[in-house]
Amino acid sequence: MKSMVIGGIILIVALMAGTYFVAGDAFNSDDYINSLTMLGAVAIITITVFVALKYINQMKNDTASGDLAEEKWDGIGEYKNPIPTGWGLAFIGTIVWLFWYWTIGYPTNGFSQIGQWNEETIEFNKKFESKWENPSIDTLTAMGESVFLVQCSPCHGVDAEGINGKAQNLTKRISQTSVEYVIKNGANNFKTVYPGGMPPMMLTDEKDIKDVSSYVAGGFKGEQPAAFGVCAGCHGADGKGMAYVAPNIRNYTTDLISAVLENGKKGAIGQMPAFKGRLNATQEKAVAAYIKSLGE
Repeated sequence: MKSMVIGGIILIVALMAGTYFVAGDAFNSDDYINSLTMLGAVAIITITVFVALKYINQMKNDTASGDLAEEKWDGIGEYKNPIPTGWGLAFIGTIVWLFWYWTIGYPTNGFSQIGQWNEETIEFNKKFESKWENPSIDTLTAMGESVFLVQCSPCHGVDAEGINGKAQNLTKRISQTSVEYVIKNGANNFKTVYPGGMPPMMLTDEKDIKDVSSYVAGGFKGEQPAAFGVCAGCHGADGKGMAYVAPNIRNYTTDLISAVLENGKKGAIGQMPAFKGRLNATQEKAVAAYIKSLGE
């Protein structure tokens, strides 16, 4: 037992030293709350360690006593000892506290700052959607610019030209490298809009891949490569896409931009996170209107 007590003391000292090493600078201020918190931590750790030592020692040295019940299961008997008084009182007290907490202490229908914030947010969103239910294209573009500067510019830049090549330049068409990446790796993260997705390696010949990617990135100018016929089956001969089948790869569209915002996108230059839940439908349309205006 003596060695266990010594070990327990060493454990307490180690835990407190670790706590002070991590958060010791907080106790140099004049805020006595931090000191009280540290004192509480000392008390909790000390009580926990010594209670654990007590019961470990009891399990090692105590022997069972009392009257055995007549019933046995697989040769294992059971004593008819009453439950420990402290355990029984703690169990009943927990049940009493539970009902007190549900009814008086903190009823589920009581005031909550989080609940108030949620209610106000829902009410504001309803007013927002009602006010901007049918905005003009100019209003959408102006709104989209504001949303873009807050949500998108940290990666795409305030001028939408990307930052150090780590995000798509939205003022130009998609690059040939990005088109090649999609051809080779597919694109299946827009299933809410295009359920079928695009499987990888629809084209396998390296020359066909380069010819098609150059044609698409170049704005569909010049002679159309024969290999583009594979793409035309879903995107159309003009590249303007088909509803629920494949997106427009000729120009940015509201559906495509909304799908990217909601689902994110993995491409040749990295991973764009999903913005689902952070923008409502009107804001998504506004961002789309602004991005389309950049190309114009």
